[in-house]
Amino acid sequence: MQKKTLKVSLLYEERRATIWFLYIFYVLYFSYDLVYYYFLPKLPWFTHLPFNVLNYFMYLILTILLPISIILLKRNKPGYIKYIYFFNYTIIGGIIDIIYYNWNNLPYTSGNIVEIVIIIFSPIFINKKYFYIIFTGTIAKLLITGIILKDSIVSIPSILVFILGIISFIILHRFLSYVEAVKTGYNQQLDGIVKGIITTLELKDPYTRGHSERVAEYAQILAKESNQFNDDELKSFYYACLLHDIGKVNIPDTILTKPGKLTKEEFELIKTHPIVGAKAVEDVEGIADFMDVILHHHERWDGKGYPIGLKGDTISLAARITAIADAFDAMTSSRSYRSALPLQVAYNRVLEGKGTQFDPQLVELFIKVYPSWIKVYDSYNYKNNIKGGVINENPQT
Repeated sequence: MQKKTLKVSLLYEERRATIWFLYIFYVLYFSYDLVYYYFLPKLPWFTHLPFNVLNYFMYLILTILLPISIILLKRNKPGYIKYIYFFNYTIIGGIIDIIYYNWNNLPYTSGNIVEIVIIIFSPIFINKKYFYIIFTGTIAKLLITGIILKDSIVSIPSILVFILGIISFIILHRFLSYVEAVKTGYNQQLDGIVKGIITTLELKDPYTRGHSERVAEYAQILAKESNQFNDDELKSFYYACLLHDIGKVNIPDTILTKPGKLTKEEFELIKTHPIVGAKAVEDVEGIADFMDVILHHHERWDGKGYPIGLKGDTISLAARITAIADAFDAMTSSRSYRSALPLQVAYNRVLEGKGTQFDPQLVELFIKVYPSWIKVYDSYNYKNNIKGGVINENPQT
């Protein structure tokens, strides 16, 4: 059974909103035309305009769009549908109106009621971009039509659209505020839980204190430089990096803090920590999408890593980024079996690992962001020196 992650839940809600949008659009559009052109004309007191035969072209377009929408829904891409309908309806509808009223030399009357419904209905998508597009697009259509037809009557529907747009924006703003409040609360809870887990891990192995935070900081800088992640992805990636060593809770303290070389059996046990860690977070919303960071951060570009031995770009980009950050911090931190290496030595070793241990393109990015990594390193050293009662203005370089 598929996990109901936040990403899946949002996609499900977008899908439901789109289906409702389609139902309302088609029912109102065709019902309005049916009533306006076929039922009301039978009333003796109703004055109506002759049927616009160009409407058949719009009917054809809407008929074609329906199977396209069904295909997009099946492919889990409902976000495109609302834009497709709006642009087609607005552009084609505007052209039809201009041709019809100009050809027949008739006073302009605004089109189908669905035009208003689209604006009123827009807040359910909780999408500012979509609202701005339909609001400005509808106003622009009316103004352009009025200018071409030289008919000032368009000011009336324009004012109505403007008023309804303001009301819809207020509703949308409230929806967005509620969503943001929920996200903020969730992120704060997740942040507290993750840091609590890290503290527990560091109690097992004091030599790794600060390691998770520094790795996450280094990796975040490198991920941003890659321009391959959006803001939400970077946030989830950060949390996953913080927990990249969570599987070590399953490793005995005697092995984690052993001052000498590990035996073959002990190293094999160490190599299980990525699998244990990935299993621990596979159902955690906000982290599960980047579970591969935990599972594959010890894989190597040449395929000689663990736990699976993936090679090249079969390793996810996020895991390849974390591998560099993890290795760099491991080298520049003191461990039970050795002292920290100087920054320049660690820097050179990362460069030496280009194309063997590390992704060569990411190593080039590492060179660019290295000054930022030094600032992170210095910042953590400064904090630790203050905690220890010593202020060192010239940390290790």
